[in-house]
Amino acid sequence: MGKKQEKARKAQVKRAKQAEAAADKAVRRSGVPLRRPALDYELNPQHESPLLGLVKTSLPGLEVLQQYDRRWLRPDIFAGVAVAAYLVPQVMAYTAIINVPPVTGLWTALAALLAYAFLGGSRVLSPGPESTVALMAATAIAPLAVSSPERAIALTAALSLIVAGWLLVARIFRLGVVSDLLSQPLLVGYLAGGAVLMIVGQLGKMTGTSVDGDSIVEQIRSFLSVVGQTHLTTLLVGLGTLALLLLIVWRRPRWPGPLIAVAAATAVCAVTHLDRLGVAVVGTVPTGLPMPHLPEVSAADVKALLVAGLGVAIVAYGDITLIARGFPSPPDESGNSPEVDPQQELVALSGVHAATGLVGGFPVSASGSRTALAIAGGARSQLYSLVVSACIVIVLFVAGPLISMLPKASLAAVVFYAAGKLVSWPDIIRLRRFRAAELWLAVAAMLATVLLGILAGVAIAIALSLLEMLQRLARPHEGVLGRVPGLPGMHDVDDHPDALTLPGLVVYRYDAPLFFANVSDLRRRVLSVVDQENQAYPDQPVRWFVLNVEANVEVDITAADGLCQIQHDLDKRGIKLGLARVKRDMLIPLRSAGLIALIGKDMLFPTLPVAEQAYLDWAASHAPAAEELLDPDPVEELPEAHHMTFVEMVGAVDPVDEAANDEPPNEADDDEVPAGHS
Repeated sequence: MGKKQEKARKAQVKRAKQAEAAADKAVRRSGVPLRRPALDYELNPQHESPLLGLVKTSLPGLEVLQQYDRRWLRPDIFAGVAVAAYLVPQVMAYTAIINVPPVTGLWTALAALLAYAFLGGSRVLSPGPESTVALMAATAIAPLAVSSPERAIALTAALSLIVAGWLLVARIFRLGVVSDLLSQPLLVGYLAGGAVLMIVGQLGKMTGTSVDGDSIVEQIRSFLSVVGQTHLTTLLVGLGTLALLLLIVWRRPRWPGPLIAVAAATAVCAVTHLDRLGVAVVGTVPTGLPMPHLPEVSAADVKALLVAGLGVAIVAYGDITLIARGFPSPPDESGNSPEVDPQQELVALSGVHAATGLVGGFPVSASGSRTALAIAGGARSQLYSLVVSACIVIVLFVAGPLISMLPKASLAAVVFYAAGKLVSWPDIIRLRRFRAAELWLAVAAMLATVLLGILAGVAIAIALSLLEMLQRLARPHEGVLGRVPGLPGMHDVDDHPDALTLPGLVVYRYDAPLFFANVSDLRRRVLSVVDQENQAYPDQPVRWFVLNVEANVEVDITAADGLCQIQHDLDKRGIKLGLARVKRDMLIPLRSAGLIALIGKDMLFPTLPVAEQAYLDWAASHAPAAEELLDPDPVEELPEAHHMTFVEMVGAVDPVDEAANDEPPNEADDDEVPAGHS
């Protein structure tokens, strides 16, 4: 029995080989390439648990670290050390803006870096304390803190948790678009105004005097009253630190300038005992790591910080999205830079603020300078942020005695340097060259920020952005379209002095969506164009007015009613209203508003050449009007530029040539846009 089975098996294998050979022969005869090895297809995948899927979605950084390429380790370590050398003195300087101990800046940076490394979508972005957000936090808590550092720590921690809540609400309602409300001119002006506030706020520390006041006017008045009491040694320390920092940035831009300058000032202060001469120093610095805890604030404090928290959330999220777009992550193995999900960044920034609030930190955003330094250092993944965190931990445990002799004037010098970087002179010059109105918007945002405060400046900047957008939509560009000899398509006659139009026909374009704020303006402009045409050619009045609505992608009920009113006004003058290139999304509401029934389906045209041809057919079918148009006064000699009859013009522009139109016809059903016209 075993021999029979073996024989049958061999016969089966032989038949299989013969069938395979026959199949290969057939493949060769057909010209199809020979068979290739099968792929290792991912069939019947094992479905992961919903909880694991949620974790991976919420922690994009964790997934990158799980798939970490060991070749990235060396550049990530070098980049992390370089960023840490730049970050430590910088974040300690920003604490002077808020009037909290310098160690608070290290706590804040540590929490922000660790949280974003796992929650954030960018592999190179450097989150942490930043000047503008620190200034906003200082403005928000100043009336409540009453110059108490302990009270300021609790209030800024509470503000961080409030910002986390606002960001989470924004994620739930998918409000990531809010960060786009600051246009470039207003962002330039707002940052310049913030720079002025930062410098004025550090004048007291730089000169060793006591400056009071909530507003910039009060602070300047206070400074002028005590400037004669300037402590010269403190001023020399501050100016010397700033001079050394600028020299390093100028001569050795890749060196950690703030770290070197601050370390030098600290060493000089420690050796010469400048603190005994009246130079204010940081003093005792707590060592170790802070324990997570909720800040001790009252319900009234939380209520007072709610609006400020919303402003901080908008600015912080705007910073982080702008920097993430401006500094994309390094390409992966396929050569593509991973894109950052704006909605996920809301979650990441919310988690970052929750972490900083629980350790007694203050609100943060992202640093463009530190991110650029990370990229220059070769950072490839979030591991560089973990290296920076490790360096901060070392500083917290080891460098406390060294930091205690750091002059406060040196921290003020670093703030002066950071403020100078906020003012972008190339952007200001670019705005002036582009359009004077853009520069005035920047100036308005700067003045609002300086005179009314950072939070009011943000609100006014956003309001100005919205007003600017509304103004452009409410009063957009318009154009009468005509044919240009030798140039296909129909074009704005203002752009082409040699453009030709058909007598009795006006083709008009209004370059904006139609809504309640501009439909009255459209009505005035339409009637003005008709009046101008009739005054210029009284013997050839307007008979058709075709509105090219390809740029009008939306319409509300007010605008739809306004179009009906325009049709009524033109009809009283004996003018037929037509619509060309009507998109389906606009056709439906116009039909609901009754406009299509008023003008008739035969006055809807898929393209401008079809509209021209329909007008010619209509003019030919109305003999008296056609005779009038063909030659109104054969005796009167017309000027050379206008000595062209209706028929000659038709032959010159050839309106029935669809290929002459440079835009494709609008998609529409045959029952919506008729092919023929009576």
